[in-house]
Amino acid sequence: MKRTQLPPLSLLGSRIGAVLLAASLLAVPGLVPPAAAVEPAPVTTTTATPAPTASTPAPPASPTPAPAAPSPSSSATPSPSPSTAPVAVDRTSEAYRAAMTAATRSGGAEMGEAGRSAAAATGDKATTQALATEGTWTPTFGIKGMDVSQHQPSINWQQQWNLGARFVYIKATEGNYYTNPIFSTQYSGSRAVGMIRGAYHFANPAASSGADQARIFVQNGGGWSNDGYTMPPVLDFEGNPYAGQTINGYYQGNACYDMSRAALTAWAKDFSNTMKSLTGRLPVIYTGNYWWKDCVGNPLGFGDNPLWLASYPVSASNDAGPIPASWSTYSIWQFSSTGPFAGDSNVWNGSTAQLQSFARGTVGSNGAIDAKWVATGGATGPLGAAKTTSESCGLVGNGCYRAFTNGNIYWTSATGAHPVTGAYWTAWGKAGWQTGIGYATSDATCPTTTTTCHQTFQGGNAYNTPGVGTFVVKNSYMAAWKAAGWQDGIGYPKSNENCGLYGGGCYQEFTRGNIYWSAATGAHAVTGDFWAAWGRAGWQTKIGYPTNDVTCGLYGGGCYQSFGNGNIYQSSATGAHAVTGAFWNGWKEVRFQTTIGYPTNEAVCGQYGGGCYQTFAGGTIYWSSATGAHAVTGEYWKGWQRAGFQPKIGYPTGTVSCGLYNGGCYQPFTGGNIYWSAATGAHAVTGAYWKGWGEAAWQRGIGYPKGSVVCGLYGSGCYQPFSGGNIYWTAASGAHAVNEPYMSQWRVAGWQMGKLGYPTQAAISYAGYKTVRFQGGTMTWTASGVKMAYF
Repeated sequence: MKRTQLPPLSLLGSRIGAVLLAASLLAVPGLVPPAAAVEPAPVTTTTATPAPTASTPAPPASPTPAPAAPSPSSSATPSPSPSTAPVAVDRTSEAYRAAMTAATRSGGAEMGEAGRSAAAATGDKATTQALATEGTWTPTFGIKGMDVSQHQPSINWQQQWNLGARFVYIKATEGNYYTNPIFSTQYSGSRAVGMIRGAYHFANPAASSGADQARIFVQNGGGWSNDGYTMPPVLDFEGNPYAGQTINGYYQGNACYDMSRAALTAWAKDFSNTMKSLTGRLPVIYTGNYWWKDCVGNPLGFGDNPLWLASYPVSASNDAGPIPASWSTYSIWQFSSTGPFAGDSNVWNGSTAQLQSFARGTVGSNGAIDAKWVATGGATGPLGAAKTTSESCGLVGNGCYRAFTNGNIYWTSATGAHPVTGAYWTAWGKAGWQTGIGYATSDATCPTTTTTCHQTFQGGNAYNTPGVGTFVVKNSYMAAWKAAGWQDGIGYPKSNENCGLYGGGCYQEFTRGNIYWSAATGAHAVTGDFWAAWGRAGWQTKIGYPTNDVTCGLYGGGCYQSFGNGNIYQSSATGAHAVTGAFWNGWKEVRFQTTIGYPTNEAVCGQYGGGCYQTFAGGTIYWSSATGAHAVTGEYWKGWQRAGFQPKIGYPTGTVSCGLYNGGCYQPFTGGNIYWSAATGAHAVTGAYWKGWGEAAWQRGIGYPKGSVVCGLYGSGCYQPFSGGNIYWTAASGAHAVNEPYMSQWRVAGWQMGKLGYPTQAAISYAGYKTVRFQGGTMTWTASGVKMAYF
């Protein structure tokens, strides 16, 4: 590789000492120490039994759970970049792309090539001095590697391995116009001798967008997999290698590509974000300090991208020189363009194990862990002295940690560094460590308004309540806790989540209630009277899990909570009770609580004929498999009682219907109907009596029933009184009505004990007269009176 855009570096002294080297390794973006002693270890999952007992109320506490701390962000305002000749043509055109393709057939630009031309030195500050032994000297630390392109077509990979190269980066693409034709050969050849290898893209930001070049790069070898021997992709972002030139009629611009600092910063972000979306990894950024400073503006905001620093020392020194503002140190240092390896020579700033972890996708904390320790007071602070000399990485989600006497500090790029100690560490373990609720997003906090302290995590918060303990509330339970009034409602957690309930459900106990969760319903609190009613209704095995929170403001000041298979309703007068299935339909049929009020108990079964019932404040709903569920209320219930309930006229088959003759109403039952009028009340009319009533022209003939059937008459007869007459029955005669004026004459004739006996037919109208037939004769009415005739 060729010399890049770097100035002479002053001799800043050796960094060989073990302590300083360890400190620098901690700060390397992307470094991963070996994970041999990774903490914490997973814990055994416990199983809970269905329907735990209700929580015992505890004194209330006031503050709401603290929200997760926002992630810090940084930005820099770039200043205008230097400029030279104006752009003569559109360098994003297809014609430009074709011209550049033709011009780069010999291999195009390679890492550090910008430093070769004097024109490129504008803004690059290309090195004019070099180490006299460049080509033979190597740093005295780290793991050595190399980078190559098409300009190194015949490489003896085994020889490079024997010289000490353990990793290699290979140029895959340039701009939007060039791909390395021998990339696959170089890629497979290096791997065949055991090297960890990866691909780099030489950026030409004037040619097309960062996203466009990222896609081209990925399509031509710039991918990544966490197999342990594929290095993350690299963005080679350096000075314009064609600065000041005109290629096939196209002027190439200055060292900064004739682009502003803001435009170059945005281009690098565009490329980086697109690579993350396509490969899952942010790319390593290869650059030089002075070009990055002069042309890009030395912006912040790239600290999550590992840094590959190009810098050639002027003496045998392990000092790579100044570091751009986004980083505190580098992951890879390109220290020579003339050897000892083919192409350019590099050093990985860490151990072999760290390099392998880097290839797998883990990163280091960039010094954040130590900074947090110092901020908490260091060895004299609550964490105490360090138990390890450096951090360990390779945890779940690319996390790192360092152990101290009184706890650990954990770090990820998403959360930053935070201590997790004591009871919080224990609760975190019980909640599943990082795979359960992620990493801490804040330090432990103790508000002045409560005795409860808390620490926020990515997937929930841990709460420490004196006398109760420290337990985690997952994010999936937070909305339910809020709906239940936070700690002022159901208090603080007194257990972690417990799973293994019926149907795959889970629950968490709080000091004044529980929150239940299932995949189908989400999480909702069940407390107090609602919890007791749920238990009486058979828990989740009968009416399922709650599907919403308690809702009030119903008719009459009621509240309800819905469950998978029914609802629980509550009022101050009746308490809380479940209404489910057919009973809910029966309640709806009579317009819910506006008609028969709220339930006063749960459904009771084992009734005559296999029936069930549920009582409400204003009536009862009865159910059988044949009839469904229907309410029987007020006068109709009394009429049903007088008729002998289910054993006599069965279960209701519908609700009350009104609008009958003269303002009457009725309710149907399986063995008859109950009829009501304001004058007579409610009474059942069944079987033969119903037929006899019809024969007598129903209500228009003899009115509504005003009593139940009465038996024990002469000759084993029975009768039912109506407002306009009676219906008499015997087994021999059937049921037939006798009304006035026939009733008075029948009495004179000795009723059924006389010669006439029982009626065999209701009154029949003829022209000018009406006749009632009896067993022993007839009664005929004319305008002149009633006359009897005997058979």
